[in-house]
Amino acid sequence: MTDRAAPRYTVLISPGAYTVLMTRGGRFLLFCGAVLLLACIGLGSFLLGRHSASSDFASATILNQQLQTEGQRTKHQLAELSAQFTNQQAKLKAVQAELDAIKPSENTFNIAPNQSLIVGSGRITLALIGSPTNEGITININGKQQTVAAGDVLDVAIDASTTCQVTVQSFDVFKAVLNATCPGAAGKSK
Repeated sequence: MTDRAAPRYTVLISPGAYTVLMTRGGRFLLFCGAVLLLACIGLGSFLLGRHSASSDFASATILNQQLQTEGQRTKHQLAELSAQFTNQQAKLKAVQAELDAIKPSENTFNIAPNQSLIVGSGRITLALIGSPTNEGITININGKQQTVAAGDVLDVAIDASTTCQVTVQSFDVFKAVLNATCPGAAGKSK
């Protein structure tokens, strides 16, 4: 019978590697090197992350400054547009006032001192006697002279079935603004 013995393998290790791997001092040195390597990797990662974060922060700061500048420019444009809008509104009111002075609304008449108008499809004769005073105006309605103030409403009986209304809207030194309405009448002056 033959005895088979397990083959022996021989591993050749250099004496420096043997000292590092097989001795207690060598293993400690290897452990310290691994810890040092991990510490260097951690420190490098930390510094790289910090550098990346600082560049992101710088980019965010620049973007914030750009947005603030754009916001200020937008506020300035909005203020200019608001001023233009206010100016246009004032012009529109002035033009509307001029238009109302030239062509007042239906049944509204501007009467100058010592002027007369026939209104209400020829049913009413309105005349402003003299210049208006601080307290009121003197008007002649179909031959009847009356002193009235702004806001007064006068009922004028044309016949038994028709009553017209004359309202004093406003007056100043140069004119009186009257509104005359009659049922079924167009209210246009002749």
